[in-house]
Amino acid sequence: MKILMLTWEYPPRIVGGIARVVHDLSKRLIKDGHEVTVITYREDDLPYYEDDKGVDVYRVDNYMINPNNFTDWIMQLNFNMITKANELIAEKGKFDVIHAHDWLVTYSAKTLKNSYGIPLVSTIHATEAGRNSGIHNETQRYVNDTEWLLTYESSEVIVNSKFMKNDIQRLFGLPYEKINVIPNGININSYTGIERDYDFRRQYAADNEKIILFMGRLVYEKGVQHLISAMPKILDGYHDAKLIIAGKGGMLDELKAQVDAMGLGEKVYFTGYLNAKQVSKMYKCADVSVFPSTYEPFGIVALEAMLAGVPTVVSDVGGLNEIVEHRVDGMKSYAGNPNSLADSILELLLNPELCDKVTKQAKIKVKNEFNWAKIAQDTYFTYEKAICQTMAERQAKQILQERAKKAKKAKGTENEITNLLSFKQRQAFA
Repeated sequence: MKILMLTWEYPPRIVGGIARVVHDLSKRLIKDGHEVTVITYREDDLPYYEDDKGVDVYRVDNYMINPNNFTDWIMQLNFNMITKANELIAEKGKFDVIHAHDWLVTYSAKTLKNSYGIPLVSTIHATEAGRNSGIHNETQRYVNDTEWLLTYESSEVIVNSKFMKNDIQRLFGLPYEKINVIPNGININSYTGIERDYDFRRQYAADNEKIILFMGRLVYEKGVQHLISAMPKILDGYHDAKLIIAGKGGMLDELKAQVDAMGLGEKVYFTGYLNAKQVSKMYKCADVSVFPSTYEPFGIVALEAMLAGVPTVVSDVGGLNEIVEHRVDGMKSYAGNPNSLADSILELLLNPELCDKVTKQAKIKVKNEFNWAKIAQDTYFTYEKAICQTMAERQAKQILQERAKKAKKAKGTENEITNLLSFKQRQAFA
């Protein structure tokens, strides 16, 4: 099958989780014998074309026009995606299916689908309403409406959790059967052969300190502020604990100010951006990983921690709530509740037997349920559904057109007969 992936981010350009999902899914589809072409945004000095171990990656610029705003930037990006796709189709022939990832590529996906009659599948990774706890301004309304348009134009829609299925069904009124729940995956061999690097660990904490690790973007919905608020209670119960916050984002200065105001400067460390190798090392150094999100469609970072063998605490929201079973393969806490967070973290810090139990069960779950081989197969079946549906719709349209032609012809014949009879009647009275 020839598959076209449309995405605004692809490694090495990583803004959120979409880049990794598209990358890993594409690699697995290639391994399964499919052809995958990715069209994405070009940033800095990245090449316009790259053969990424079998995945054809084409990167496009915006027009040489400075956009007035983000909306204009998006439209320019989509125009160039369409241009590149047209060139590829003219050169190599039509794709069997288009897979659009999130609302930013809606216009290119819709145009290509309607221009060439190619079945369209979309993945909604998150919603604007979910990220902002509702729609509060015109920009958010525009994004929300564009998300709806993408789901409307798609033959099949993929989401990564049951939470997201319910969310977009409620927001966009989609038929329930049109929405396919396929979780994000992880390379199950990611941490094979990686051991704890004590020299690396000592850059962030003393040997006697237990590392509580947050890994992710520093934005409100990730809930880092609640984890910082939980630290006094954690330190009361376990003094030799240290919070390591790994990542970057718009809340960095605000979070640092919160740490200073609470007098936690010696117990909280901000690492800034970490590359892939550093991320792997950090997971292996951590004693507890925490993901205290207030909104989380899925939570791939939790899978990474679980696979790395780190006892994991998550908030009971969205996809995180579906990934972890409390006290079986991790711990849960109430979202936005520092006391609940502290209790779950302390239980792991003070109970080595519980840590061993949840760690072992977490690894088993990740390997069985979140491997890319299974996920790619489920995605391929969704492509097949979209193709069959498009063919059925095309056949139904042809049947209706043929019926309309026959009806028109029959109507014409009827009019001719009526006119002839009318003529004969007039002749008879003449």
